[in-house]
Amino acid sequence: MGVTNFAALQPQNKVYWSKKTWEAARDQMFVNKFLGDGDTAIIQHITELTQTEKGTQVIITLVADLIGDGVSGDNWREGNEEEMEAYFQEIQVDLISHQVRNKGKLAEQRSVVSFRNQAKNRLSNWLAQRVDELAILTLSGIGYTYNTDGSLRSGSAFPSLSFAADVSAPSPKRYLTWDGSNLIAGSNAGITSAMVPKYKMIVDLMAYAKTHHIRPVVSGGKEYFLVLLQPGTLAAMKMDPLWQNALSNAAVKGDQNPWFTGATITVDGAVIQESNKVFTTLNAPAGSKWGAGGLINGTRTLLLGAQALGFADIEQAGDSWNEKTFNYGAQTGISVDRFIGFLKPKFYSIYDKSTEDFGVIAIDHFLPNAGQ
Repeated sequence: MGVTNFAALQPQNKVYWSKKTWEAARDQMFVNKFLGDGDTAIIQHITELTQTEKGTQVIITLVADLIGDGVSGDNWREGNEEEMEAYFQEIQVDLISHQVRNKGKLAEQRSVVSFRNQAKNRLSNWLAQRVDELAILTLSGIGYTYNTDGSLRSGSAFPSLSFAADVSAPSPKRYLTWDGSNLIAGSNAGITSAMVPKYKMIVDLMAYAKTHHIRPVVSGGKEYFLVLLQPGTLAAMKMDPLWQNALSNAAVKGDQNPWFTGATITVDGAVIQESNKVFTTLNAPAGSKWGAGGLINGTRTLLLGAQALGFADIEQAGDSWNEKTFNYGAQTGISVDRFIGFLKPKFYSIYDKSTEDFGVIAIDHFLPNAGQ
């Protein structure tokens, strides 16, 4: 029996709803503020496929510094060129999707439209939250079996994503621990509650990044690194007299000072950004946290330079917004999906003489103000 359904979407309408959902998700994403198209961005946003010898792939390209000394005077130049070392790394892409279904019969078209709006809002928020979580876990070198609060994911499809196997622990020269006074080689096994973050941690971290030639982001002719940290970490540093002195003397005076406004703080070339999405062990079970006996709450602060992360976001040819009716039209369901992929790039550092993470340094330390 044929029926007429004026509420059904045409193909162009599906594209519209799909684009609006992703636009809303992008607006909500914490990592959106760090996205950029080129190799100068902290998170390189790749939206196009590249044709390679192996076929069509999503590629991120890293170019190492030159190491030769060139030629002097009028000495012969031809044949003495230095080949630029480029590292091409493929970002695996997979499809993430989620669905919602209403509970009762839709009596008129208006209710259909209302349900679509509600679905767009909820699904865009889901996309934003999951993209943020996957980005932070990838940067931190934490597997997708975990949430960013240290708890285990239950019944999650994320550990089976094609790019989940590419998540790697911080490389040796990009992994540090703050012991309360100094940055030392990375390990969270010996973390204690005495290892409270201080302003000196930021100062030493900036020096370490520059010494190990992490490529900064350049804005207005100045070089910057982004430091992502937990609110509890920033709260502890605000109690440090050296931090208070640096901020009050270096920042704008008056009620526009970041101390009073709560805005992002820039100090010593470090753009300090707090977020509760930064990895912690807050909800990890006792015995699985850090320190002796796995009982200490810790967090993994991140310093990010250029091309710290590759984010593949590929527009798919088919519909990514799909609707379906159930129970003779009494219920309607909506599914949204997106092709994405993440990769923390690695390269052979000519300065460290080892293969390292290209643009991120992980720093483990005690998490103050965590109610422990």
